[in-house]
Amino acid sequence: MNMPVNEMILRVTVSFLVLFMLARLMGRKEIGQMTFFNWASAIGIGSIAGNLAVNENTLIKDGVISLVVWAAFTIALDIIDLKSKQGRSVTTGDPLIVIKEGKIMEEALKTARIDLDELQALLRQKDIFSFKDVDCAILETNGDLSVLKKESQQQVTKTDLNIKSLKEVLFPLPTDVISDGKINSKNLSKLNLGKGWLEKELQKENIQSVEEVFFAQVQQDGTLFIDRKSK
Repeated sequence: MNMPVNEMILRVTVSFLVLFMLARLMGRKEIGQMTFFNWASAIGIGSIAGNLAVNENTLIKDGVISLVVWAAFTIALDIIDLKSKQGRSVTTGDPLIVIKEGKIMEEALKTARIDLDELQALLRQKDIFSFKDVDCAILETNGDLSVLKKESQQQVTKTDLNIKSLKEVLFPLPTDVISDGKINSKNLSKLNLGKGWLEKELQKENIQSVEEVFFAQVQQDGTLFIDRKSK
C-alpha cells in the first residue's frame, strides 16, 4: 500500500525540521571533521530521520521521540567529553604520533591501521612530498594529520637567511602537563619533570593551585605556557 502524498510531505517536513533543530542544538562538531563518536551519532540520527520520512509503519510521534532521545544521548556524551579527559579517550580516542623526530613510528601506524601509502597521501595534502622534510606528524582523532616540518624546511627558513637558531631545544615537542585543571603525571614523567617543578612554575605566575589552570604546556625550550580558567 502506497503512502498518501500528503502524508509523505508531512513526514519529510517534520523529519527535516526536527533534524535541523537538533543539528543546531548539538553544535558544529557534528557537521565538521568527525570523530568516531560523531560519525556513529550522525549515522544513527540520519537513519532515524530517513525511517521517519518514508516508513509509513513508523508513527510520526515515535520517530520524533527517537530523534530527540538520540540527540539527548549525544549531548550527554558531549558534556562528559568536555568534563572528563578519560571520557574523551573513550568517545574520541587519543591523537597518535606517527612520525617522531623524523622517524616513522611503525607501531603507531599499525594501531591506526594506516599503511605508508596512506601516510604519504596525508602528507601530500599538507604539500609535503618527502618524509625527510617532516620532524613530527600527529594523526588527530578526526583523521586529520598535523605536521611539524623540520626547521630547515619551514617557510622563510633560518637556513635560507643564514641565521642560526638561538632557541634552545630541550624537548622534541610541546607537551601538555595540565588539562582541565588536572595534572598529566604521565607526560611530566616523560619529560623527567616533577610536580615540584610544575608548582614552582605556577607560583611564578602567582598561581597557587592547579585547579586555577585550564591548560598548561611545556614548550620545546623548557618554558611553560599557561592558560588560566575563565572566572
